[in-house]
Amino acid sequence: MAKTALVVGASGIVGSATAKLLVEQGWTVYGLARRPTGQAGLRPIAADLQDAAATKSALSGIHPDAVFITTWLRQDSEAENIRVNSAMVRNLLDGLPKPTGPRHVALVTGLKHYLGPFEAYGKGTLPQTPFREEQGRLDVENFYYAQEDEVFAAAARDGFSWSVHRPHTVIGKAVGNAMNMGTTLAVYATLCRETGRPLAFPGSAAQWSGLTDMTDAGQLARQLLWAAETPAAHDQAFNIVNGDVFRWAWMWGRIADWFGLEVAPFDGTPRPLEQQMANDGPTWRRIAEREGLAEPDLTRLASPWHTDADLGRPIEVVTDMSKSRRLGFTAYQPTDDAFFALFEQLRVDRLIP
Repeated sequence: MAKTALVVGASGIVGSATAKLLVEQGWTVYGLARRPTGQAGLRPIAADLQDAAATKSALSGIHPDAVFITTWLRQDSEAENIRVNSAMVRNLLDGLPKPTGPRHVALVTGLKHYLGPFEAYGKGTLPQTPFREEQGRLDVENFYYAQEDEVFAAAARDGFSWSVHRPHTVIGKAVGNAMNMGTTLAVYATLCRETGRPLAFPGSAAQWSGLTDMTDAGQLARQLLWAAETPAAHDQAFNIVNGDVFRWAWMWGRIADWFGLEVAPFDGTPRPLEQQMANDGPTWRRIAEREGLAEPDLTRLASPWHTDADLGRPIEVVTDMSKSRRLGFTAYQPTDDAFFALFEQLRVDRLIP
């Protein structure tokens, strides 16, 4: 019999990739979002997780074998991030009918588990790289920890298994997503080509020269499914990256070549995208109108603040994957191929020319 999944945040980068994989694997998939999209094979559920009663009503009669939590809402402070995002997880798990059989709940967080929240990003005493799951929590307030605690409490109460998945920056497609480096870079490169600007690296010297890694949304989806179906992976936290490492000094040239651009010389001075793209809204709208693109609003495609936060870090960020490898998860995705596949998809979907 086909298993049933609930993907929470099904319209986002991670949620849409996870839902696509589950459908391909023959699962019956419910996709929950505030504004569900028409993704093929999904049974849409419209719900605002901040509304406990409405969430409970929307989920009545749904008995998923696996729940994948891939959503969060950015707030103005970490205290608000904790309040809002922990309540969303709590409302979801309280609103689901109690399990009548085995159930697995997977929560997607990220490397801010090791780096700290945006308010204290990369500050204080950090674990050594590569980051390993046993390094545990920092002594700071962090909404990821609050989300985990809600999952742990509900699992103890209702008897389901859980897994936590910590990707690095995710490469994937979603319009209107607040954490979207791949599409942001594609839009930035398109603007550079339009205006005759070279592709200028926005980040720090540490990121330009140091080793790093990233996570393709499809790679993350594969680990989510693997953990749900692998008893040895239950009640565990896992890092998830593509499996390769690179330096932005190399990757930046690869991206520039794909778009037919020159790379601006990098002298170690950050040039944040928020500044570089501050006045590009009208230019993007002109490009969209001329090329017949699907989204003329630059703010719906690009998230410069998030890309600046990642590429501006003053420290090396490399992730260890040994834990899940030892348990049998062996998927691999070259990061440059992940970028190029995304860029091709953005063209097919008329999001870039």
